[in-house]
Order: sequence, then C-alpha cells, then structure tokens
Amino acid sequence: MNDDMEILKRSLINAEMDPGVEAVTRLIQGGANPTHVLEDGMAVAMFELGEMWKRGEVFLPEVVASAEVFKACNAIVEPALLANKDPNAAANALVIMCTVKGDLHDLGKNMVGAMLRTSGFDVHDMGKDVSADRIVEAIRELEPQIVGLSALLTTTVPYQETVIKRLVAEGLRDKVKVMVGGAPVTPEWAEKIGADAYANNAPEAVEIAKKLIGVAR
Repeated sequence: MNDDMEILKRSLINAEMDPGVEAVTRLIQGGANPTHVLEDGMAVAMFELGEMWKRGEVFLPEVVASAEVFKACNAIVEPALLANKDPNAAANALVIMCTVKGDLHDLGKNMVGAMLRTSGFDVHDMGKDVSADRIVEAIRELEPQIVGLSALLTTTVPYQETVIKRLVAEGLRDKVKVMVGGAPVTPEWAEKIGADAYANNAPEAVEIAKKLIGVAR
C-alpha cells in the first residue's frame, strides 16, 4: 500500500496518467482510507509540484499535465470520500469556488474543492475564467457563506481585487467571506485587497474555511 502511495505521488508530479490511475485504484479498492490518499498522497504531491514551479524547476505545461492526472485520480477517490464524510462536520455551509477571469488553470481550485467536500462543505464550482458579473449573480442566487477566488498567473491575480471591489459596489461584501489563493498570491496581497483569508494549500484552506464559518476555533 505504501508503495502505491509513492507511485501515486510520483505519477502526479511527473504527469504519468496510467501509473497514477492504476495506483489510486489499487489503493481505494484495497481499502485504503480515502482521506489519507487525498491528504497524504495527492495533496502532498501537488504541493511539492507547486513549490517546484515556484522555484522554476517545472513549467506551466507540466503543471497543467499534472492537473489532468489529478482530476482522473480524484474521480476515483472522491466518491469514496463522500461516502465517508460527516454531514455535520461543516454545518453544510456552501462555498462558491472559481478561477478568476482570464485564468484557465484550476488545479489548486479543484484540490481545495475536493477537500472541502470531504469535510462536509457543499461546494459549487463555477469553473475557470469566471467574471465578476457571474460571481455576483451566483452570490445573489445561492447565498453562499464563502467565496473562493483562485489565480495562478501573475497577470490574473489583480482580478481578485476587481471581484472584491465589485462585491462592495453591489452591497454584497458583508454577506460573504472571501478566500483567495494561487501560487502568486500572498498573505500581504490578501490583506491589501480586503480578503477575509488566504490559504497556501488545500488542507490549510479547509481549516481556514472552518474558522470562517465558526466550526473550528
């Protein structure tokens, strides 16, 4: 089982689809704890990949390829996770998530969404390249407790501020907590634009989300 965890992590980092899917299938079918597979296998690998990207050891096409492997593996793990989740763990709070306008990358968003779901949150994933107009419409329609804004490119990070300013203008800012994340995003940036929280990785995002809705102290 430990061998398959190592194969899974290596496959995610190296964007090797077949070995990754085969390893995660063996793990889940073999009775491995799906939370352990996601948090200690997949999330660890993707965090390491993100750090490699920041150091210039891998490039964006490689990260995008790894994101496809993550999606395929997550499609196997998530049903097992959802079957085991505690429906009261996060009081069924609703989180809207998206990658902001101009950005087509969704690896981090997808990983955070998967872990939020397994922690009891309801997650409405709006996808990528999402405009402020669509976010405003979704908040009005769905009335979420949290909105998560992801950006991977330095050129799209400023759009997180655009969204927050739009929420202020629409009278919605006080009705929702805003979390921001993405490789170029920093705690200082989050504070500057008036976000409620910043998360550096998926497990951290879950803990912060719980604090924002008062589940964790």
